Amino acid sequence: MNATQRLSVALAATAALALGNAGAARAEPTVPEHAVIVCDSASLYANYDSASGPAGLKRTLLRGDKVGHTRGAHPVYNGWAATFDFGPNDWGFVRQECLGGFGSW
Repeated sequence: MNATQRLSVALAATAALALGNAGAARAEPTVPEHAVIVCDSASLYANYDSASGPAGLKRTLLRGDKVGHTRGAHPVYNGWAATFDFGPNDWGFVRQECLGGFGSW
């Protein structure tokens, strides 16, 4: 095989890999399932660190506040669930036991 043929084979292989990887990178986002805060109050943290726990208190949510979390799709770390606050439209972490009323609104 001459140098031109080897280059053509290498380019074809590279293009096939690039196309294959492009399809894998397009995962569909999961829309948060509607839920409400069922505790009297729940702290919403900006992040969760596996070594030290929740970090960066954003605000306190109250019973009945509308939030979102899709069970089985959004992460839960040591009881802290990734939660979307529909009030200001941002993400954070809330204690999982404070989420309830799924699909109620």
